[in-house]
Amino acid sequence: MPEAHHPIQVVSRLTGLSMHVIRIWEQRYNAVAPQRTPTNRRLYAQAHIERLNLLREVTQAGYKISQVAQLPMAKLRKLAAESADDAGHHADHPVPATSAPACFLDDCVVAIKALDATALEAVLKRAATVLGAMGLLQRLIAPLSQALGEMWRDGAITAAHEHFATAVIRAALENAAKPFAVPEHAPLLVVATPAGQIHELGALLVAATAVNCGWRVIYLGASLPAAELAGAAVLKQARAVALSVVYPADDPQLAGELECLREALPPQTALLVGGRAMPAYRDVLARTGAVCIDNLMHLGSTLDDLRNPRALTNRKPAR
Repeated sequence: MPEAHHPIQVVSRLTGLSMHVIRIWEQRYNAVAPQRTPTNRRLYAQAHIERLNLLREVTQAGYKISQVAQLPMAKLRKLAAESADDAGHHADHPVPATSAPACFLDDCVVAIKALDATALEAVLKRAATVLGAMGLLQRLIAPLSQALGEMWRDGAITAAHEHFATAVIRAALENAAKPFAVPEHAPLLVVATPAGQIHELGALLVAATAVNCGWRVIYLGASLPAAELAGAAVLKQARAVALSVVYPADDPQLAGELECLREALPPQTALLVGGRAMPAYRDVLARTGAVCIDNLMHLGSTLDDLRNPRALTNRKPAR
């Protein structure tokens, strides 16, 4: 095999698979065998990346990873080609991979404006096949969430459209997460939006990203008071609590909610806050010792850090 020089972070970006899924496919199913550095870091060759891309395509088409993990490359290429042909029969205009995210975004917006659940589900399924699980989150659903927020503020769509989109996307994300069983000993993340924050698509993105990063997730939905958030986190001994803050950016009650939440959480429980409105609350986030999450890639790296118990040392916020 040619020289391997790609680290797992690069492979994750090139394949649309989370680092957790890549590791599980290697350890549990022997799907690939990366080389190791003297410090035991994984390094992948281009052939590994091709194999992982093919495995992603055929598992998105419905095959179980246990069925296909050790198939020869020729057989994987044949299955992937057959899956692509089947997908093409259901699409009026097959989309080149390079332009796929923008085309998928346009198709999603059309389906949402028409309140057409069947069409929206079909677009999301095609996008998952082309982009992979993490690509679906980062390259389609994240920008779609932002676009919906802008259209809602501009009056181009109603609250009904946004609730409709959230319901369909939630179901799609739940289905996408099913093939990647998370072990019971994995760290736990509680996800919600704080009281007064009613837009929950960002929180769904956080939950789906965490599952793809190998975390167990308890998803509590939108507009949850600090006391209830803290109660759930303490009861389940959560490693971290993640909040999505999207709208409004000037809620006078939110600072108090965040302070109450931090006070009620154990010092070792990390508090992560992201979302479009997050920068407006940086002062209170700094006071509470919260980790400001800039995007889904930053979220993934933060969750990877928090899997190491030493990352939680001295996380008690400054008073």
